[in-house]
Amino acid sequence: MQCLPLTKAGRRYIYRLAPTMAIYLVFLFIAQWTFHHIHPTGLVVYFLAVLPALPLVGSLAIVGLYVAEESDEFERSIIVQSMLWGLGGALSVSTIWGSLEDFANAPHLSTFYVFLFFWIFMGISQPFIRMRYR
Repeated sequence: MQCLPLTKAGRRYIYRLAPTMAIYLVFLFIAQWTFHHIHPTGLVVYFLAVLPALPLVGSLAIVGLYVAEESDEFERSIIVQSMLWGLGGALSVSTIWGSLEDFANAPHLSTFYVFLFFWIFMGISQPFIRMRYR
């Protein structure tokens, strides 16, 4: 796989996403450490539980900014198509697993993983979408 040159919008995407993911890791560490060592109660529990999710929600906004700022129609199309595949894959896996939980007593899977499934399917789909245009 070759490394594609980034457009200006692509560079801005990386410059926005990298610190956001670093903040996610810091917030995740803070939340896990606090729950493990301090055992908070009350509203602090809710604040700490939501804290690591905030940068992840921000990452979705960063992708939206990238799509809005990308002037290369081909690159924009690749991202939008891969997002659709990511959404479809994440919804499919979560729907199938939900049915398995309801009817086959499968172990519970946290809804947090739907976000992860989205990114996995989005990432997997991009090379296949690009190959379609070669």
